[in-house]
Amino acid sequence: MWIYEKKLQYPVRVSTCNPRLAKYLIEQYGGADGELAAALRYLNQRYTLPPKVIGLLNDIGTEELAHLEMIATMVYKLTKDATPEQLKEAGLEPHYVDHERALFYHNAAGNPFTATYIQAKGDPITDLYEDIAAEEKARATYQWIINMSDDPDLNDGLRFLREREIIHAQRFREAVEILKEERNHKKVF
Repeated sequence: MWIYEKKLQYPVRVSTCNPRLAKYLIEQYGGADGELAAALRYLNQRYTLPPKVIGLLNDIGTEELAHLEMIATMVYKLTKDATPEQLKEAGLEPHYVDHERALFYHNAAGNPFTATYIQAKGDPITDLYEDIAAEEKARATYQWIINMSDDPDLNDGLRFLREREIIHAQRFREAVEILKEERNHKKVF
């Protein structure tokens, strides 16, 4: 179904080792509003939405997997040269004890990923509004991470991801309008 290109969607660069920034980014890896939750949400919802929007959910869900790969690369690059003491100072001591430098799906506070992050109601408009909200929350989180970051190289990739969240929210808004118009004319769903 998919063709995987062995390259990131957008180049990932970091200026220096910075475990504290990595801890913030872990929120977008395994947090409620992160890339894994978004990918799973959209790829799951596509089965119960009208044919007009299935492709949109498939496309955006797949792109979210590419974003997950970018976040993983960022976290790896920010921590690969960190000492255990630097990881401890950044608040990553519990992560290090459990996983060393391996990535693990949890949020910045260390809470493990859970399926409760993923919503699917089965009503197309309800699900699309949930998706809009998810994209806006991810956009806000990227902005807040940028605000905390002093790494211009990393911020370039984060700005790319933030802008993609804006585009995704716009596309979901367009889909809502299409389905509302269709519902008003056909009195369906």
